[in-house]
Parts: sequence; structure tokens; C-alpha cells
Amino acid sequence: MNEQLLQYIWRFQCFNKNELKTTDGEVLEIIQQGKINTNQGPDFINAKIKIGNTVWAGNVELHLRSSDWVRHNHASDKNYKNVIFHVVYEQDAVVNHIPVLELKSRISISLLSRYKDLMQSQSFIPCEGLIRNVSEITVISWKERLIAERLVRKTEVVFTYLEENNFHWEETFWWMLAKNFGTKVNTEAFEAIAKSVSINILAKHKNQIHQLEALLLGQAGLLEQEFEEDYAIMLQKEYRFLSSKYKLQPIRQPVHFLRMRPFNFPTVRLAQLAALIHTSTHLFSKTSEEVSLQKVKELFKVEPNDFWKYHYRFESESKLKRKTIGENMIDNILINTIFPMFFAYGMYHQKQSIKDKVLNWLEEVKAEKNNITNKFEALGLKNNHALDSQALIELKTQYCNQRRCLQCAIGNKLLGYADK
Repeated sequence: MNEQLLQYIWRFQCFNKNELKTTDGEVLEIIQQGKINTNQGPDFINAKIKIGNTVWAGNVELHLRSSDWVRHNHASDKNYKNVIFHVVYEQDAVVNHIPVLELKSRISISLLSRYKDLMQSQSFIPCEGLIRNVSEITVISWKERLIAERLVRKTEVVFTYLEENNFHWEETFWWMLAKNFGTKVNTEAFEAIAKSVSINILAKHKNQIHQLEALLLGQAGLLEQEFEEDYAIMLQKEYRFLSSKYKLQPIRQPVHFLRMRPFNFPTVRLAQLAALIHTSTHLFSKTSEEVSLQKVKELFKVEPNDFWKYHYRFESESKLKRKTIGENMIDNILINTIFPMFFAYGMYHQKQSIKDKVLNWLEEVKAEKNNITNKFEALGLKNNHALDSQALIELKTQYCNQRRCLQCAIGNKLLGYADK
């Protein structure tokens, strides 16, 4: 038994309620168990309890043992002055005048056993052997909640950026986009590059692709060595001029090439970013006003200049290979940059239509295939589009890995009590 489980038991009233009495022997009726309190103070607020012939309204505090009231110093805490009822797993001491309900003998052994099995499971997810017993409608409705939680969580970085740049949406979009292009290995470096050279500076040079490349590659510290390649030497000269003009300094974070597919080399990704800036104007405004997801995708189907058809790096030439931003990368940009940005924009301006557009577009993007989604599919959960896969990733990382079965709709069902 732990306090989290005890809160769950009280919240869903999953205990024997026949002939309820307080530890003092007074007849007890629970009219309203109250709502769980996520702020400082008692565990449940706005409860209504009838003891004898008197109805009490106020807050309820839960403890594993009644002596925890003293141990937690509640007697001297003004936040607990309105507590009308004390629910404990076991009464080991009489500590105050507040009526007490002891639950130890009223909780089902099977519930405790199921909970213990979930907490001790070493499987891919705690309920791996039971999840097939949960109805599809429960899973679908839970996915909807999960995707909303995931989008809200992803907007946190958006609002952090907005606070940094005085709520400049285009600048924030540039930071998000650059970070996305860095992929997992170079995320921090690409974010630093974006913050080191503003969208306003880039806009002044958007018609000169080689100047954009010089700015981005130079800020990445990739134009500092001695080159023999004419194109690299030209970019180096451009960067020296532009960095002096705008008083720019290369970022301190190194960019990495090791253990990376050539198409993800930072040189290629920065060249693609330069091409995207070169071919677009006010990209966030343009995409946010678009109603067709396909047209948004078209905006990102850009290709760096001809030099990069034969190069992944400056030092060596390669076979002809176009470096167009691919479908998978575009989907990644949609999921990790555009959708969180739009959702944040809808939240900030209280426009439900924009948030709904994000949810609808998620169903138009193909499902992600990775270790997490593949294992969920093997357990019978559907993964038809990006809304499904993002919800499943959220479920695994934010609930299953953290053993938050008591906050999970699937876990509630398996324990025997649906969310109320």
C-alpha cells in the first residue's frame, strides 16, 4: 500500500461501503468524496460527509497511518484547518478530534494483488498480459486524451522561446525548425545556431543562397579550416564579411558527424535549411493560414544548390545524389515543429479551430514505425496514423515507463474502475 494507491481507492470509492462507521463507531455516509486537489493542502476538496445526523462539507486528508497527521505537521498548517474527515489505511494512534475512517479491512485483496502485479511487471508495459482485455472504445478515448497531453507538453518549449524573444512567432518558428533539423545528435547545436543569427538577418540575404549557407555553416564553426575546394573558400570569404558586418561569433557547441547517415550530416541539413529560407517568406504565417496539409508539405520540398548534389562534406566529392528534403523528414517537421507551434498559437489566441486543425492533420500523416509502436501493435493496439503513434509514444514514455497505472484509463479498467 502507498498513498498514491490510497488516493485512487478513495477517489473511485473502490472499497466495501457496507455499514460504514468511523473509528469512534458513528454511522457514516459518503455523499461526495470530493475532488482531488493538485495544489498545496489536503488531498481532496469540496467533500460532503454525513456523520450521524450531521452533514459536513469541507476537505478530506488521506494517510497510510493516522499518526502521519502529526508526522507531517498538519496540526500547525493553516491549509488543513478545513479538513472535516481523515481517511487512513490503518489507525495506529488517535491524533485529533477529526472523524476517521479506516480502510484496511474494506479493500479487496484482488485489487491489491492486481496493483502489485502491475508495479512489479518487467514487461514492455506493466499490463502487457492484460491489455487485450480492454475495450477498443476505452483505448480510442484514452488516445485522444494522450495526444492532447502530448501536444500541450510540446508547447512548453514554444512558450519558453516566446518568452525569450518577446513573443516573436516567426523567430520562434525559426528556432523550432532549426532545432528539428539538427535531429537527435545535433539538436542543441542547431538551436544555438538559430539563436545566434536572427530571422531578420537571414531575411536580408534570402535571395542569395550562398550567403545563407555561409551564415549557417559559419555559425556552426564549419568554415574555420583551410580549404582547397573553391566553393568552400567562397563561403568562407562570405562568412568573414557577414560575421564582421553583424558582429557574429560561431557557436561553442560542436556539430557531430560520427555514427550518422550521410544524409543527416550537419552540412547537408544546414544547406537544406538555407534552401528553405531561400524559397520561403514568412513561413510560419503562410503555413498557419493554410487549410491543406498537402500544400504545407509542398513548402518543405526544397533542395540545396548544385554543389550539394555531389557532396556531403566539403572535403570529398561523392556520387550524384539529390539532397531534397524527404517525406519522412517532412513528416518529422510536421509532428515536432509545425503541429506544436500551431497548437501553441491556438492556445495563446484561444482559437479552438486551430487546435482542431492540428488534430485532424495528425490523422493525415502516416503512422510512425519504431520500437515502441511496433510492440504496441503486436499487443493489438492500432497504429493507423500519426495521431495513433504519437499517443502510443506518450503512453509508453509518460505513463508505462513511470508506472502511472493509477492515472491511466487502461490501468483503471484493468484494476476494475473506470475514470469517473
